[in-house]
Amino acid sequence: MFRICILFLRIIRWPNLVFIFLTQLLFQYCVIQPLLLRMGVSSHLRISDFLMIAGIYQLIAGAGYIINDYFDLAIDEINKPDKVYIGRGISRNGALIAYLIMNLLALILAAIESFTLGNISLTICIALCELFLFCYSAIFKKKFLIGNVIVAVITASAIPVLLLAEPSLAAIKYGVVLPSTFRFIVNVTLIYTCFAIVISFARELIKDLEDVKGDYTYGGRTIPIVLGRRVAHYIVTLSLLGVVGGVAFLQPVLWETNILGSKVLSIYSILLIMFPLLWIIRKISSTEEAEDYHRLSSYIKGVMLTGILSMVLIQYLFK
Repeated sequence: MFRICILFLRIIRWPNLVFIFLTQLLFQYCVIQPLLLRMGVSSHLRISDFLMIAGIYQLIAGAGYIINDYFDLAIDEINKPDKVYIGRGISRNGALIAYLIMNLLALILAAIESFTLGNISLTICIALCELFLFCYSAIFKKKFLIGNVIVAVITASAIPVLLLAEPSLAAIKYGVVLPSTFRFIVNVTLIYTCFAIVISFARELIKDLEDVKGDYTYGGRTIPIVLGRRVAHYIVTLSLLGVVGGVAFLQPVLWETNILGSKVLSIYSILLIMFPLLWIIRKISSTEEAEDYHRLSSYIKGVMLTGILSMVLIQYLFK
């Protein structure tokens, strides 16, 4: 039983689930709540509501990893045989049952939370995530471009869903929250969401480069297979340069005030986001082996983490 539990935790990629939870935790309590309080509006998303939403995302993400491994079993035997867990302690049927239970539970909890908040948007968002994750694993993962886009968007959705669920923002209808201040919250959400989409897209493409051998063997039509390794390198480079450019664009805005927190965020973003990404971009052109692509993927994930941790500083932009 202990061995099965360990295998299950590996299948659902528990470190990635912690990553998602950290993202939502910091965005809710270091971005949304402090900005609402600055407007004189208290967040009505209770801790229990937040934990429910975070738990739902843990379930759909874990289920997504399970169904991905379920459909990729043969390919993973080629690309990463040491990380194939289905059939080695957990049967295919067992994995499929776990996937169905987790998705069903997530949908039920989303419906309950939507009823509690009086907001059906949450249930719709969760249902769409489940649908697209299944379609990604079963159909689109090895297709040209669309699989990369789907994963990037679903990964990033963990951020705006919290804003979508925030009951206090309904106050804009009654003039308590002014449209200008509401737009600021939306802009911050869009910045982090776009950062997550673009950098996740780049990381997914790096993983496609890493998995070319197995994908090609089983008829995959991913970007590296269709357009070639060199073009895939260019696309990754342009994507990461887009993130660097976006962060650079924000620097004058951060320095136009005399607030210390704004300057700290600027220096943080330059040292821990821009410079690491430029270093990764420099490494891309000379990368050829699967092991090297795996390392690049880990480096990008590290930058994703520093980007997420920057949320801690948002609450100090106005002090």
